[in-house]
Amino acid sequence: MNMKIGLKASIAAVMLSLTVFSGGIGKANASSNDQESINEKYGPPIVVYGAALSTSQKEDVRKLLKVTEGSTVKEITVTGADLVKYIKGDPNSNMYSSARITRKDTGEGIVIKQVTPENITEVTDEMYANALVTAGVKDAYVEVASPLKVSGHSALVGMYKAYDAGKGDSLDPARTEVANEELSLATDLAKKEGMDQEKVSQLLTEIKQEIANQNPATKEEIEQIVDEKLKTLEIKLSPEDRQLLINLFDKMRGLNINFDNAKDQLDNLSKDIKNQIEKAVSDNKGFLDSVSNFFKDLIDGIKSLFS
Repeated sequence: MNMKIGLKASIAAVMLSLTVFSGGIGKANASSNDQESINEKYGPPIVVYGAALSTSQKEDVRKLLKVTEGSTVKEITVTGADLVKYIKGDPNSNMYSSARITRKDTGEGIVIKQVTPENITEVTDEMYANALVTAGVKDAYVEVASPLKVSGHSALVGMYKAYDAGKGDSLDPARTEVANEELSLATDLAKKEGMDQEKVSQLLTEIKQEIANQNPATKEEIEQIVDEKLKTLEIKLSPEDRQLLINLFDKMRGLNINFDNAKDQLDNLSKDIKNQIEKAVSDNKGFLDSVSNFFKDLIDGIKSLFS
């Protein structure tokens, strides 16, 4: 009887251990530097709500983005008309994901914080940051939230509208459109090609870095940069997806997007992505080692019952 009780306890311990270990695997969201102070050069933070939010959902989002009665923020709504304006999207689309944008001083870079990462199912912090760099946003602290599970694409439109609503030059519609194409391609590659989201972001970031370094003048030079990065990062794409990637960056070249102006931000983004990848590898290795050791100890314990 005692041996059976001990065996049951061991099995229960296995299940508990797996639950604890699996719960520890995940991506920590970058940055916790929530700031309430107002930068007088740019005005108060701007909170943009998806137009499809119900009254109760909007209140939930307001709480998530720390908007209270005493908050000094500018609140606006992003609509289907904004989808058309910024990314030539479907005006009938439902928009739920929302964002709070605080413009920062030159050199502070782009920092993304997903307040509800469990509800943003396809777009990572790095994907948002990459798209904003392409769109021409240079320095901003952005928080993203949604009361229900969504892909996260529409939040990008809210970021554009918030940036335009602040002081300073408006964003170039052609750049915001190609930035959205970049985000869509990034999420598609992560799904279709089975790549880690961080690996996709690393690929896009390093291609931009090379464009900044080499200043390619032709589509053939873009193609060479893309192929070199695919080889260096050991990424295999289908011929169709490889061509989509080449076409995307050639379109950026045609818009004369000067990534050299955002070189520091790209360098910082590249470091962040590499840190995320290294952390994921380290966490997974630690998890597998722990499980292996646990089962080894468990098996040794069971053997001892019969010895």
